[in-house]
Amino acid sequence: MTASVDELHLIARRIRKTVLELSHRAGTPHLGSSLSCVEMVTAAYWGGLNLDPAFAADVSRDRFILSKGHAATTLYAALAMKGFFPESWLEDYAKSGSPLGEHPSPGTPGIEMATGSLGHGLPVGIGLAMASRIQAHDNRVCVLMSDGECNEGSVWEGALFAPSQRLNRLTVMIDYNKWQATGRSDEVTALAPLCEKWSAFGWRAVEVDGHDVVTLSQWLNAPPDPDGRPTVLVAHTVKGKGVSFMEDDNNWHYRIPSSSELARALAELQPL
Repeated sequence: MTASVDELHLIARRIRKTVLELSHRAGTPHLGSSLSCVEMVTAAYWGGLNLDPAFAADVSRDRFILSKGHAATTLYAALAMKGFFPESWLEDYAKSGSPLGEHPSPGTPGIEMATGSLGHGLPVGIGLAMASRIQAHDNRVCVLMSDGECNEGSVWEGALFAPSQRLNRLTVMIDYNKWQATGRSDEVTALAPLCEKWSAFGWRAVEVDGHDVVTLSQWLNAPPDPDGRPTVLVAHTVKGKGVSFMEDDNNWHYRIPSSSELARALAELQPL
């Protein structure tokens, strides 16, 4: 890990603070979904992958794709903290003409692809992993998906294809917060048992605590599977994690925090 355990926890709290402030200031939804993946983004940028703005154009760089693009505020907070763009850009998030839209788009430093239309991140990640192998690069490709995204047929086509090509430098993290837009994920399309399904498709499938930033970092640093399997981390998370009155409440998929709610939420994240 490139950051200490204490640093990783502090970074995660800082990202949560920024996410809450951005949602309140811009009046944008998907707050619960952004809060549930904070540790996964923290692990990617500070604990596991080599994501450095100084090498943002290097063809052999590690790649991170936030396929669940509705959690863009978490990614923007991380990119600003890492120095991909000035933190002052966050003040114009979701404003007309801002490079930081409600969903990530190309042209913004650190963004690999436009996301938000679910089911596209994994196929693109597979293509990047194959291109790197053809070009003899040993970089890693990581795709962060939502559990509801696993409703998409393109996800399962990719899940079949990646093991057949032995893309063992590809890692998928699934934010398994048990909710999607209209209901419980396991009830909408019977996702469970999710880890076993990915394993049956030929992946090195591991269930983890999606808020354990140390374990996530260790897995992102783990050697490629010797049997050639890509890795999927089925990360159990809590939607709205970190704010007691938002946790596991799907209303925060749409709601915007008021000034008083923002103050209450930020108080729970102290000390920063």
